[in-house]
Amino acid sequence: MNVFITGGSRGIGRAIALRFARDGADRIAIGYLRNDAAAEATADELRALGADVTLVRGNVSADRVAEEVAALGPLDVLVHNAATGVVRAALDTEDKHWDWTMTANARALLSLARAAAPQMHPGSSIVAISSLGSHRVLENYVLIGTSKAALESLVRYLAVELAPRGIRVNAVSAGVVETGALEHFPNREEMLKTGAANPAGKLVTPEDVAGAVAFLCSPDAEMVRGQTLVVDGGFSLTV
Repeated sequence: MNVFITGGSRGIGRAIALRFARDGADRIAIGYLRNDAAAEATADELRALGADVTLVRGNVSADRVAEEVAALGPLDVLVHNAATGVVRAALDTEDKHWDWTMTANARALLSLARAAAPQMHPGSSIVAISSLGSHRVLENYVLIGTSKAALESLVRYLAVELAPRGIRVNAVSAGVVETGALEHFPNREEMLKTGAANPAGKLVTPEDVAGAVAFLCSPDAEMVRGQTLVVDGGFSLTV
């Protein structure tokens, strides 16, 4: 199995990469922006599990990264996990913040799909990682939430367009997950407390998200197309 995961060096992306390695993927490429140490550490973990690892360094929306993805050969799995964004109230944002967030979180998936899909075989999967902010209003989350809504819409369009090729496209929407990304939120502790106050009574882990991605990329999900699988311990059902 040949797998590529954007934002694959840390947090949820790392957990997804490790899950595929444990499940027997023999080739795993992980994309990352600038933290070489984290990427190398994750690569070492993947190699210890028997995977051949390729590191793809750079902005996920860059043409060069798309070219490197195409050069990986036919992918069985493409996961767009990388995300960024400016955490501000709507009236405090600038157009450049919008462009940066939308490009990395949403448009990058389209660029990657254009690069990878022509080589992907029937039975392959594309999965995007979204968040509850795609349809719920969260504090200071307007740019990221809007970009995730666009991402989920793109997933639906790609699912229909790529279905004749035998390529499945879906998304996983995660609840609050304790990763380094939360350090950018001023209300981090409140988010963690709220996220754990779900019917399951505990925070969603990166491994929970990785398990959902693995399912969507398995033959058991053959007829799951263009869907967003919510992994939040039931939080969104009760709030």
